[in-house]
Amino acid sequence: LGLHYHHSERSRLCTEASAELFDENSPRIRRDIIRIIAQYLDSQGYTSSKVTLYDEANVKQQHENNYISDVVRLRAAIVDGEWTEVDRICSSTYLKDKKHILYNVYKQQYLELIEDHESQKAFATLNKHLKPLESQQSFQGEFRDLCYLLTTKSIQDAPAFRNWDGVSSSREKLAEYLQNILEFEIVGRESEHQHMMPNRLTALLRQAVAYQIESCQYHSDAIPLVPTILTDYAPVVVPNTEQHSFIGHLGNIKCTAYVGQCGRHVASGSSDNSIRVWDTETSECVATLRGHTARIWDICADRTGSTLVSASGDGTVKIWDIRDLNKPQCTSTVVTENSGDVYSVSLNPLESHIIMAGYDRTIRLYDRVTGRIVQTFHGHELSVAHAVSNPLGNLIISGSKDQTVKFWDIMSGTCVKSLRSHLGEVTSVATSDSGMLLLSSSKDNSNRLWDLRSLKQLHRYKGHQNTSKNFIRSSFIGDSLVVGGSEDGIVYIWDRESTKIVQRLSGHQGIVYDAKWNPKRGILCSASDDWTLKTWWFDPSNSDMPGPHLARSLEDCAYHTTDQ
Repeated sequence: LGLHYHHSERSRLCTEASAELFDENSPRIRRDIIRIIAQYLDSQGYTSSKVTLYDEANVKQQHENNYISDVVRLRAAIVDGEWTEVDRICSSTYLKDKKHILYNVYKQQYLELIEDHESQKAFATLNKHLKPLESQQSFQGEFRDLCYLLTTKSIQDAPAFRNWDGVSSSREKLAEYLQNILEFEIVGRESEHQHMMPNRLTALLRQAVAYQIESCQYHSDAIPLVPTILTDYAPVVVPNTEQHSFIGHLGNIKCTAYVGQCGRHVASGSSDNSIRVWDTETSECVATLRGHTARIWDICADRTGSTLVSASGDGTVKIWDIRDLNKPQCTSTVVTENSGDVYSVSLNPLESHIIMAGYDRTIRLYDRVTGRIVQTFHGHELSVAHAVSNPLGNLIISGSKDQTVKFWDIMSGTCVKSLRSHLGEVTSVATSDSGMLLLSSSKDNSNRLWDLRSLKQLHRYKGHQNTSKNFIRSSFIGDSLVVGGSEDGIVYIWDRESTKIVQRLSGHQGIVYDAKWNPKRGILCSASDDWTLKTWWFDPSNSDMPGPHLARSLEDCAYHTTDQ
């Protein structure tokens, strides 16, 4: 097949595509992006669109010119101590949203009032201007010390302002701060006169795809032809070999989820009431999250791997900060009265809300910002086993013990459609990355594929066992394969279109409840009743070669991309 596996050391040579590479809010970067898009539109003959783009950009440019003019006048007024003029400029349209500037200006005004022993005016400035901008403080505790100044004899008495050396010096520092802002804005315009290479957008996209290919674990001899750039390149392989076994839980493992998109860490939820985070390269447990008082039914993590959410039989959902795996912390616990076990937890596409469902037949939508449940969905006759959002985020799809799959409008909370084809309890639902397909699992020994546009059943996958034990789940491997657990302890992989079983992965000594694919690492992770978690990979050197159908599937997968 000409497929090669590169171990993690190769991937680490690739610089991570992080926000630190450039400031997307930099005026120069924004102008560069507009020029690149305009060049592409022009090259494709979209002249009117190009003109419209530049017209809108010029309107914004005029706003930026006015903003720069206001900063120049503000700097002069501060140096001269003209605080009436300063107040007028700060209330202008172009500065009212520049909170970092306003905070520093009003801080200077406040300090001068304290210096002149104008306590009442200082108190008014503190409440009216500085308190709303507290989040802009230069360091933790600065606003506290500003408040403390109202009770001191001199500014130097406050720890944060021991080095205060008078009004004139402080004004000069503020003027220098504003001058730096001006230089930053003006320098950003130099790119308008810089030569741009032809076909710059296409060149950048090719570099991005090349980076994605280089950072993959699997490489083919032939250069892959990428059919879409809407998602990251990730070759799909059919795992054929156990890679690692993760041992440490003291009970069966109900669920698993990768911690972030990169797949360096994977988490598991167990009936021993704990969640463990593992290193996928070394199989070592790097963190244990404790706090639940009953088994963990489900877990999910955000795309950055900084937050993990868990659902438990104790009736709660916990939100964990796992940015530092040496000190994971539970930042919030969601408690619903008389809800019983919470079986399912997932994030919406924007990761701003948590979808939770369980024994009480109710689905709840929790706002992570406000910390409140903002919508509830009622209609299932029995407990809800699984609930997820569609990729657009406007629908919630749920599977229940009442043998139905329901679709809910997220705004109104009403059920807009119900599917009743399964002959057993529905144990899981999953959507494809394209958003066109739905996969449902049931205790009728079948996983079923649905067209989300027409809601017609397309295929049924059989061969596994799912009749009595709770919540055996299935999911997608890219756009070409389907994977699921089974009561016979085997991980089953089906070809999505032909519905044929292309791989049976044996190794677990008990029921396999869950299996998840990570496209970045090219590994499959399975959770079992035997207290272990396992990862599986495609070993090109494995002498136990598959049959003709699987070999053809492997070849197709190795040289075609799939959505991440």
